[in-house]
Amino acid sequence: MASKLHLLLGASAATVLATLASPALAQSSATPAEDAASATEDEGLAEIVVTAQRRSENLQRVPLAISAVNAEELANAGVTDVTSLTKLVPSLVVQPATGTSVGFYLRGVGALVGNAFTENPVAFNVGQVYIARPAALLGTFYDLERVEVLKGPQGILYGRNATGGAINVIPRRPDLDAAGADASIEVGNYEAVRGQTAVNLPLGAGAALRVAGQIARRDGYLSDGYDDEKGEALRASLLVEPSETVSTLLRVDYFHQGGNGPGGVLVPSPLVPTAPDVDRRIGGADPLSVAALRAAAPALINPGLVAPPLTDGFVDSDFWGASAEIDVDLGGANLTIIPAYRESRPDYLAYNGGYLARVRESADQQSLEVRLTSDNSSPLSYVLGGYYFDEDQQSFNNFIQGLLVNTLFNTHLDNESKALFGQLTYAVSPTLRLVGGARHSWERKENDTTLTQTSFGVGPTSRTTGTASFKKLTYKAGLEWDAGERNLVYANVATGFKSGGFFIAAVDNTFRPEKITAYTIGSKNRFVDNRLQLNVEAFYWDYNDQQVNYIGPIRTTPTTIGSGLATANAGKSRIYGAEADLVFQLTPDDLFGANLQWLNAKYTDFTYLAASANGSVPRTNCTATPNATVPLTAPARAFTIDCSGKPQINTPDFSLNLSYEHRFALSSRLELAAGARTKIESSRFLSPEYLPEERQDAYMQSDVYLTLSDDDAGWSLTGFVNNLEDETVYAGTSLRPVLPVVYNILRAPRTYGLRAAVSF
Repeated sequence: MASKLHLLLGASAATVLATLASPALAQSSATPAEDAASATEDEGLAEIVVTAQRRSENLQRVPLAISAVNAEELANAGVTDVTSLTKLVPSLVVQPATGTSVGFYLRGVGALVGNAFTENPVAFNVGQVYIARPAALLGTFYDLERVEVLKGPQGILYGRNATGGAINVIPRRPDLDAAGADASIEVGNYEAVRGQTAVNLPLGAGAALRVAGQIARRDGYLSDGYDDEKGEALRASLLVEPSETVSTLLRVDYFHQGGNGPGGVLVPSPLVPTAPDVDRRIGGADPLSVAALRAAAPALINPGLVAPPLTDGFVDSDFWGASAEIDVDLGGANLTIIPAYRESRPDYLAYNGGYLARVRESADQQSLEVRLTSDNSSPLSYVLGGYYFDEDQQSFNNFIQGLLVNTLFNTHLDNESKALFGQLTYAVSPTLRLVGGARHSWERKENDTTLTQTSFGVGPTSRTTGTASFKKLTYKAGLEWDAGERNLVYANVATGFKSGGFFIAAVDNTFRPEKITAYTIGSKNRFVDNRLQLNVEAFYWDYNDQQVNYIGPIRTTPTTIGSGLATANAGKSRIYGAEADLVFQLTPDDLFGANLQWLNAKYTDFTYLAASANGSVPRTNCTATPNATVPLTAPARAFTIDCSGKPQINTPDFSLNLSYEHRFALSSRLELAAGARTKIESSRFLSPEYLPEERQDAYMQSDVYLTLSDDDAGWSLTGFVNNLEDETVYAGTSLRPVLPVVYNILRAPRTYGLRAAVSF
């Protein structure tokens, strides 16, 4: 504990000294409400209002590390889905997985998401509704107010599985007072076309309707046609305010995702020395890639024992949902009720892992959240609530390596979660507040799975059923100090919890809950007449039983070992680091931004099981020791893989984001904005085998744009180039069983185009 305190105090000393030296300390202190109210009267940086703590607050007065990105920033950066959000949030890594699944990593906390059993430890919320299915995260990035990324465990105010943080997507609300519409069309290379539109219609008597939609088409980034985009989305929002004290917002949304789907590239290695260079973006189903695979393992590929990727992949998935947000002003407190229902129907055939993955899922989730939030009229403010979630999921999963291995499982899962929570803030003085909160969660999971794994069409079929229950009390305690009118210092300790569960196996198919304790100290500041913003935070996280997903041996019967996506608990790990965020308005027309994050993340105790069909040591850069306790038919052998001391995956030591924008007044109406941003990231591993092919080297990616606009006429024209360097960056990785070679998913290459927008 002493080392933790020394680390936090040392990392934050400069912050506190800078705050104490600020001229703002000599000014009269203000409450958060007074500061937010006076913000509109001040020149300089604009204030940003967020709802991260379940109430509307000035971002600079929220004692959390939050990245808030507005709609304009999203458009300028070309962020059209959650996978590209990582370019604007240095601490966020979004890792695509099998088919349309994605995994999130925030400050090193995350998970590889690859089938129906796996869940993200970073909660994803749209319109205050938690979305459980990873494949349901696309098709939401249009007609938005902003996106908020909360870093660190959110174990009190947020729902399930928020050990790493939360991503909040906030759509625009209907406007009761003014009719209007806006539309945009974007065209670019790779035959990209994207259109968005939204219409706002006041209906009179305190009601308004907003309807927004998006359609997207783009050719694949890979030579075999994969990594394309094809989707249609629609969202309708009805706001009804029958009185000054009651407000009801109803939302329905629909998204269809089509196209060829994601793809992967075969990475050159001593096993496949003739594989095309990854910079050429030769897809795994391209004849050049298949030929390299065939040359490396002709005895397996030629007779069909192992099958190469083909070009028949597709995506035909549908997602839809409905929710309500009911707010009632009770006088001194506000009651919020959010019922929601969502259906997810992923349906795809993919080869991005190097092998055939055929998946059809049907997931229905329903949830209810009830909150009572006080106003700020007394020294004690609070948020109290209850949460209920239930998901019924059925899925068909077929993973085919070739004649040698065919894994087929049908699963029926039911996940139920209940929680009571509360957070209190007490103002000891006008400048000092104490914060405390707790959440008690109850989780229940039911599993009914039929598993068949065959070789040459022969193999056992087993049915596994089980029920697992978990409960946990998480807490938060901290303090907030207004060191000046625009200077906040905060410190807290918070815990997080992600329930255990099942993975695909007939025997030994469970894993334990993961738990995290986070120590944080930070400061948020505005200087230089509100033109310079400097926010810093230092943190130390203790992580126990961290859930790590990997492709490895699974028990298909008590005496038979197969291969599949398994989950292991890393006994202990720790993460510490610091983040600094700077925004400087050099002149009214010049805005500079910089965000620097430093991470030191390590597994201090992490072992898992691996197996080898021919008895040789599995491909890994961790220590491999034969494990005689797992009986296998010779020559196959089991191994214990020890990765203790290794850095956590998807945790670069350093991430730096830089941005600059200058606005030129061309006339009394015309304005030209010229902007650039760059991301610099140090190296990281993407999978717990720690192979050279699974390592992303340090890289730099930059975007530039020019926007000509006439605010009076309501139009703008933007030209952009993203990934100016045409840097090849790994987004995800997969070690293919049997061979074993690595296929990697790539982030977008250099893209460019024009975007026209109009509003009236």
